[in-house]
Amino acid sequence: MADFFLNYYRTLPTWQIALEFIAFVLGILSVWFARKENIWVYPTGLVATIITAYLLYIASYIGDMSVNIYFTVMSFYGWYNWAKTGDVKENLPITRTNRKEKLTGVLLFFITIFVVFALYKIFGQQINNDNYIDIFASGLFFTGMWYMAKKKIENWTLWIIGDIIVTPLYAYRGLGMLSLQYLIFTLLAISAYLEWRKILSNKQQLS
Repeated sequence: MADFFLNYYRTLPTWQIALEFIAFVLGILSVWFARKENIWVYPTGLVATIITAYLLYIASYIGDMSVNIYFTVMSFYGWYNWAKTGDVKENLPITRTNRKEKLTGVLLFFITIFVVFALYKIFGQQINNDNYIDIFASGLFFTGMWYMAKKKIENWTLWIIGDIIVTPLYAYRGLGMLSLQYLIFTLLAISAYLEWRKILSNKQQLS
């Protein structure tokens, strides 16, 4: 087990391992802050996604890289959206998606799949079986990030499904630290969904 996590990193320069570790820690903190409806989800996530996008570019994983570039852009939007409300828990409450938002999410999912597929072609990268899984997960993550910016509880459902998909994907690619990170993301996302559902249920009972 130790060899699985260490073999890939034995050939990497120290600075690259350090960057990946920083992204690992900040990524986990970002999900923790999201669970608590804390606006620090965005600054921590912003740094983590910028670093991760760069590392994935080096590794030539175009789909994953494009997801993290999108995360970076959406972090600015989400940060603004949460900050402009003042008290984020009161003025931007947790809600469920309405029909229009569901349809928008489905549309965003398919647009994402098309765009990420096109990026592979533009960069001249061969699309292997694992890349198709990556492209599908990208659609889930793109939509999940948009829902999170609007504090829709469905964002956690998409994160859970996406995290479950990419955890073994990164393990297959030999990226032990990223695989471990997404395993932790899965557990945190499940916990966050249950916590947000409880908050939403309590508010509905009081209204």
